[in-house]
Amino acid sequence: MRAVVFTGAGGPEVVQVEERPDPVPGTGEVLVSTTHAGLNPADLSQRAGNYPAPPGSPRDVPGLEVAGRVVECGPSVNRWAVGDRVFGIIGGGGLASRVVVHELHLAPVPDRLDDRDAAAVPEAFITAHDAVVTQAGLQSGELLLVNGASGGVGSAAVQIGLAMGARVLAGVRSVESEAAGRLDELGAQPVETTTTVERARDGGGADVILELIGGPNMAMNLDAAGRKARLMIVGVGSGPEAEVSLRLMMTKRMRMTGTMLRARPLHEKATAVAAFEHSIVPLLATGAVRPYVDRVFPADEAVAAFDHLAAPGKFGKILLEF
Repeated sequence: MRAVVFTGAGGPEVVQVEERPDPVPGTGEVLVSTTHAGLNPADLSQRAGNYPAPPGSPRDVPGLEVAGRVVECGPSVNRWAVGDRVFGIIGGGGLASRVVVHELHLAPVPDRLDDRDAAAVPEAFITAHDAVVTQAGLQSGELLLVNGASGGVGSAAVQIGLAMGARVLAGVRSVESEAAGRLDELGAQPVETTTTVERARDGGGADVILELIGGPNMAMNLDAAGRKARLMIVGVGSGPEAEVSLRLMMTKRMRMTGTMLRARPLHEKATAVAAFEHSIVPLLATGAVRPYVDRVFPADEAVAAFDHLAAPGKFGKILLEF
């Protein structure tokens, strides 16, 4: 197989593409052949040495998701057969042309999606659904604020919220950007940081806030929140530290939750994937929601792909093609 490898902690200099033996699926696992693989901000954190892979996952091959065809089944696999199209989440090893994944962490790919689009789905939509729906309990008619709405998770969350009948404020760098135009076409209301609080208050205060940027937005989030708001912390790329007014949280009776998928036990990941399969895969099958791909890089250009991931101005997912 071909795989993106981090030779240590650092920057572009630690990224290599290597030929390695195909991994062998163990009990309850399948081997998936991939044509495309999705990049995530967590990969940049791992490259910098700040986000190591959990026990049992490849230590030097990044990648949190997989999409492709099953080519081999390990012992005791009951659900999948060779040739099945699947996508799902993993603890590491996803940036490769062959990926081993537990059968419970996979869902079937709808026929509507080609291999490229399927690769842009799992981490973004499972993360967004788990945070906004399963944990925050977003309801129809509520106001959802998504900070970082132009990324993979953000654009997925915007669509999930709209599909559920929520009103959606989509946080962007500029309302004049191409990303803002796309979000507006989806039915969300693009907002910049300077106007987010005002727009949220005009709507009665945000009921659910999905934070994908980090510490710099926390004061704004508390001001934009309505009564009994649920604030979900999913990304901290712009900084993990923030001062929070506990009194304001008490006054508004808010709930703030930090969450991530990667380090969860097997059964908890399986539950998140099952919820995604039940609620989101049917929407993908009809086109009610869809993945957005910003750009596809050949696997040999992984360094350039990571540079693009770290830069502003994207809309949707960045993929590698193997």
